[in-house]
Amino acid sequence: MSGTDSPAARLQALFEGHRLTPTQRRIAHSMVRRAADVPFLSSVELAELAGVSQPSVTRFAVALGFDGYPALRRHLREVAPPEQTAEAGSCNEFQQAVEAEIENLRHLADALADPRPVRRAGRLLAASRPLPVLGLRAAAAQAYGFAYFAAKVHPDVRLLGEGGSMVQDRIDAAVRAGATALLCFALPRHPREVVDTLGHAKEAGLTVVTVADSAFAPVAKVSDLLLPAAVGTALAFDTACGPMLLGRVLLEAMCDDLPDAQARLEEFDARAAARGLFVE
Repeated sequence: MSGTDSPAARLQALFEGHRLTPTQRRIAHSMVRRAADVPFLSSVELAELAGVSQPSVTRFAVALGFDGYPALRRHLREVAPPEQTAEAGSCNEFQQAVEAEIENLRHLADALADPRPVRRAGRLLAASRPLPVLGLRAAAAQAYGFAYFAAKVHPDVRLLGEGGSMVQDRIDAAVRAGATALLCFALPRHPREVVDTLGHAKEAGLTVVTVADSAFAPVAKVSDLLLPAAVGTALAFDTACGPMLLGRVLLEAMCDDLPDAQARLEEFDARAAARGLFVE
């Protein structure tokens, strides 16, 4: 199945162009995360999955232009591939989780066919001096990984990996030092603190670039540029290969707008060799 014909991609296309309420975005987000199962869920089951009321699911279907949820579900079944993946039954649960993550990466590859959003994000991040990078709870590892590598080519990267009252102080300090943009990694479950912090960053004048698991994530309303990369949900804890890879793609785009990036990398390699930093 191609990335453009994946269940998640078809749902994203269905939702595009509709002004959805926060509750409806929550339903849409839940549907994308369980895209393969949605055509077979009742309205009650979808409501439980999204944590909303059953009437909210009905109103959501109507907002998309259907007579009700049965019509929406019928449409999803009609556009579903005629055959389910035959190999799925012969795979164990761990293999199925890997296959689902591979599908997420295919969807990301399809999204990157239009490189303009990533290139725009790269320019914004490269131009911000300093560059604050935010990631709390589940997203802390993604933010740390980006900041670790970005610091090799960007002159001033500031990792914001802990919440609390200090995080807004650190954003204010970054703005006073000349920051113009902030990069945020936001993954489920989405902490309220992240939404509040991004709201503060926008009020402080920063352009917010966010890597999130869905275009319908709660952080969308407080982001100037949102780049989605789905997470895997087949295991007890979500897997985030897509957001991690998208972070590396952003690094590449940022390097393209940092004229001295290659020189900085070569300088680091020379220092590392002199110190015997790495085992050959």
